[in-house]
Amino acid sequence: MALNKVYNSSKEAIADVADGSTIMFGGWGLVGNPENLIRALLEKGTKNITTIGNNPGTTFGGVNRDVALLIEAKQVKKVIASYHGWSEHFIKQYLAREIEYEVVPQGTLAERIRAAGANIGGFYTTNGVGTLLAEGKEEKIINGQKYILESPLPADFAFIKAYMGDRWGNLVYRYEAQNFNPVMATAARITIAEVEKLVDVGKIDPNQVHTPGIYVDRIVKGEYYEKRL
Repeated sequence: MALNKVYNSSKEAIADVADGSTIMFGGWGLVGNPENLIRALLEKGTKNITTIGNNPGTTFGGVNRDVALLIEAKQVKKVIASYHGWSEHFIKQYLAREIEYEVVPQGTLAERIRAAGANIGGFYTTNGVGTLLAEGKEEKIINGQKYILESPLPADFAFIKAYMGDRWGNLVYRYEAQNFNPVMATAARITIAEVEKLVDVGKIDPNQVHTPGIYVDRIVKGEYYEKRL
């Protein structure tokens, strides 16, 4: 394990993300999104991406943000998310059958990601029972209640965003940014974290670490953060 995981730029940190990659994107709405890593991926032009996240980006004030930028550029082939969000290009492409969409209830989405990170082979849930989401899935009666089997959801890469990190990859989140970011950090083959503040090892109180560095492969200080609200 490399002790210094710092990359000089977002562009450098995502340089080996290939066409066809499955990528988790932390964030919820406009909060906790790895916006610099996304902009670097947009510039790189990586195609046929499968995205995993709460929603496919946001169109806010007439401007596409986050994953919606990749969808607008038609770099995404499939979205796995809990709802469509407010991404105008995603809705248009989905209705035109230009993009695939796998709906996963929000709690199930978080648990499928957690299962991948914890090496759990699957779990039973009542979410989606009796709906189209249950089609083709194994069913089981437990204590008189019907459940469906859900599989873990891993990825090639996880793009996550934290407030602070050190060169070993220890991370601290702020407020609502503790959404999908911590669980996604555990579930990808390669986890790339962007941070607002990059500090020396020892500057973060171990009791305040949300994601231990063992889960983080690369860390970069975000170049620019826009004021969104």
